[in-house]
Amino acid sequence: MPAPIAAAGALADLRERAQRELTGNILPFWEQRAFDAHGWLAGTVRDDLSVDADAPRHSVLAARILWTFAEAARADAGAQRERWLAVGATALDVLTGAFWDAEHGGVVWSLDAQRRPLSDRKQVYAQAFAIYGLAAWSRAARDPEALARAMTLFELLERHARDTEGGGYLEAHARDWGELEDMALSSKDLNVPKSMNTNLHVMEAFTTLLDVSGDRVVGEALAAVLDAVLSHILRHEPWVHCALFFDRGWTSQVDTISFGHDIEASWLLWEAYEALERAGLASPELESRTRGAALALADAVRDHGVDSDGGVMYEGDPTGVTAAEKHWWPQAEGVVGWLNAFQIAGRDADLVSAVHAWEFLDAHIVDHAAGEWWAQVDRDRRPMVEHESSCRIGPWKCPYHNGRACLEVMRRIQA
Repeated sequence: MPAPIAAAGALADLRERAQRELTGNILPFWEQRAFDAHGWLAGTVRDDLSVDADAPRHSVLAARILWTFAEAARADAGAQRERWLAVGATALDVLTGAFWDAEHGGVVWSLDAQRRPLSDRKQVYAQAFAIYGLAAWSRAARDPEALARAMTLFELLERHARDTEGGGYLEAHARDWGELEDMALSSKDLNVPKSMNTNLHVMEAFTTLLDVSGDRVVGEALAAVLDAVLSHILRHEPWVHCALFFDRGWTSQVDTISFGHDIEASWLLWEAYEALERAGLASPELESRTRGAALALADAVRDHGVDSDGGVMYEGDPTGVTAAEKHWWPQAEGVVGWLNAFQIAGRDADLVSAVHAWEFLDAHIVDHAAGEWWAQVDRDRRPMVEHESSCRIGPWKCPYHNGRACLEVMRRIQA
């Protein structure tokens, strides 16, 4: 991490508000509502706080809850380490219990309410988040078994999913790690061999795994996937952005630009570089490439993806913005992305953008009455409660983006 920022004025206020949001809203909401009385994922929690107990359960959500509460415990957020460890232990049991494939290895994609398989595919995205959560838990709880599980998943990805010739990682496999005809992450994603989203989160997972394990094979894999992002996913026209979907040879399949993914990538790239530097595996050339990419992405999202009210809009293409609604997670990533850019370059515009992103989400995304955050608001800042993905807890609505943003603010600004 770049040198922490001295807490003064607006920064001291931002840190205090982030900690209050984390310990007074996000973590208690998930502690109370994520699991049922039997320790199983509760199902989808709607905006009115009713529960769809028959909804599918997903391994990614369990892994993201595990990561969030592990990191909250490690930070001793609100001086309540043991409280957050207890929630994390429940998530660990879910991830390594019903979702764990003892026969073929890895975690399956989804289960029904009775813990029966709905989709037993091995989505690489899900394995990455399982590694991320398990490595974080191992560090926070001093649990060597969790680290061993994370390393097992890492080895499976290296054996089955890594494209050793072209670089990066493939999207998905069958339960036995064989070939899969439909590799799409969701109904909204393309059926392609490679995506920015999957490779970004493999990089993210390996960053934490390297820090926790110190394993040089993990370091080599992290260096390779960081290079794949910088060499193949990062594009420079019409402005710096990350292309989203690729064939096996890295030919981009669409011209869609995801502003949220770009600002998230800006700081995750730098985190990956710093992990390699700590492990003695970095170089001045890699530092220069990564720094340039991080700052260029932060600039591009500010220039092309931020509305006049400070909110990060959803999507664009080379002609401009194509989806102006504001989803919850790009706002969280904006705070961290611009704060990171300020730390590594000292540019006032980045600090202003980070504070504006927080002000927007605090005013329009956080539901101060019912708890947690609205999934998305329209351009007039009205919650889009009729949207099919609007909920408080669901397959993609998790405590990882918003909880992590708060933790990162707390980590990056001195107490």
